[in-house]
Amino acid sequence: MIREEITKLIESSLKSLQREKKLPKFKVPGISVESAIERIHGDYAINIAMVVAKKIGENPTKVANLLCDRLKAKTGKGKLFKKIEVAGPGFINFFLSKKTLIAELEKILKEKDKYGRSKIGKGKTIVVDYSGVNIAKPFGIGHLRSTIIGQAICNLYKFLGYKVIGDNHIGDWGTQFGKLIYAIKEWGSEEEIVKDPVKNLVSLYVRFHEESEKNPQLEEEGRKWFKKLEQGDKEARRLWKKCVQWSLEEFERVYKILGVKIDLTLGESFYEPMLKDVIKEALDKKIAVKSQGAIIIRYPNDALPPFMIRKSDGATLYSTRDLATIKYRRERFKPWKIIYEVGADQTLHFKQLFWTAELLGWGKREDYVHIAHGMMRLPTGRMRTRKGEIILLEDVLKEAIKRSEKIVEEKNPGLKTKEKKQIAEIVGIGAVKYNDLSRCPSTNIIFDWGRVLNLQGNSGPYLQYTYARAKSIIRKSGTSRIKIKGEFKEKKEIQLLRQLQKFPETVEQTAESYSPNLICSYLFTLSHDFNAFYESSPVLNAKNSNLKVMRLALVTTTAQVIKNGLNLLGIEVLERM
Repeated sequence: MIREEITKLIESSLKSLQREKKLPKFKVPGISVESAIERIHGDYAINIAMVVAKKIGENPTKVANLLCDRLKAKTGKGKLFKKIEVAGPGFINFFLSKKTLIAELEKILKEKDKYGRSKIGKGKTIVVDYSGVNIAKPFGIGHLRSTIIGQAICNLYKFLGYKVIGDNHIGDWGTQFGKLIYAIKEWGSEEEIVKDPVKNLVSLYVRFHEESEKNPQLEEEGRKWFKKLEQGDKEARRLWKKCVQWSLEEFERVYKILGVKIDLTLGESFYEPMLKDVIKEALDKKIAVKSQGAIIIRYPNDALPPFMIRKSDGATLYSTRDLATIKYRRERFKPWKIIYEVGADQTLHFKQLFWTAELLGWGKREDYVHIAHGMMRLPTGRMRTRKGEIILLEDVLKEAIKRSEKIVEEKNPGLKTKEKKQIAEIVGIGAVKYNDLSRCPSTNIIFDWGRVLNLQGNSGPYLQYTYARAKSIIRKSGTSRIKIKGEFKEKKEIQLLRQLQKFPETVEQTAESYSPNLICSYLFTLSHDFNAFYESSPVLNAKNSNLKVMRLALVTTTAQVIKNGLNLLGIEVLERM
């Protein structure tokens, strides 16, 4: 990649300047090659001259000029770069040559769906823990973030050559199931529940909390039933299994609508037989201690609050189950990293969990990553299942599809009904996904129907429309084979070329930062550049056949890159809209 090439050139240039004693001896620092913020400053920029100047006590502009001259000598005119120049207080800007840009265009045409792929992850396994919807609770809009961000992270790492295991770590264990079992026994009817399982289970759960506010003793009843569940009571186990079965069927239906495919689904209950061994290991290694009947883990210098792994009544917690999960994943998959896509409200828990894993000798804290997404909230506050305050994800998706149908009808009334519905479904679901993925994961989101279902501007439908527009041009051209001859001269053509070549590095940056919004920003800029090019540069009516083929190459590669990028985000493209 260009970034890597620039890094190597800078390293070798600095070393040669040192050998010639034009710069004093020093250890070459880390080199950060950034995309230029403004296009007038080229394609890439580095501040290494300022870093070096500070290190050796020299003028940064002087160091920058020395380095710039050496880089020019090494690269030669017009080969990789059109020009290299010093700017401001010591920045060095790189402008790619037309030859380099054309070579990248040919690469896109050749590699097609594989363009942007990499083998940097070869031989490495990554486990991604995402979605994690709780049994007997509805698939709410709040679950959307973990589900689609997690899926995008899986797609990105697979694209980069890693072996990826997507693990849906569902919440199917804990005191809440004791409460639910009590509610079913006291007020429920299995015959009625089965008619609309999740809705009815949530109603019973909400009723339990309403009743417990009047009668606090019910909380103790809930704890008793969970204790029975842990001890293998037949009735408790039977009802719990029913709840799990009903819920999984409902979740799978919603995943299908979303186009999400998770490799592995294991509930917290799966790890129940391993909990005693985990607690014993923590005690044997003197990581855990007994405190007032409970078992806790303390951290050096009390840097974090104690981590409880067993209650005073002998019951385990999800902290215990999370430790058992790590041990199981390490033994089964031998992962390079384990990534958790879970809400920011669990940040402390994961700091404690990762440090505990390190204390136990299960790798380093750096082997574990928490992508802490911001919360989805109602304008009135946080969504709470126990209060019945939740918006069902399926309701949002249905409304998005309904609104999309109206737009498709307005834009293309001549389409067949079946095709209209298919387009509306892809556009509506794409709009909901993109609305979320286009924001930084750490951002908190206030649920707003208008914003969630936005079909204009920086949105999924805008990118889908740009792709469909490009495909329409290709169909009308009647040209199937494109061979590049000549060069591009117009400003909008060059601008589009410069954006296209950034796709592979954007994919890597997105994976490294666990931020799918970077792909979204890239695709939006690419689509904007394409539409600006198309408005100013005739394609089908170009001045001559050679120019027509050249511009068709831009149209074809833009469509390909938009498709590759949207695929990584889990958003479908359309040949026509």
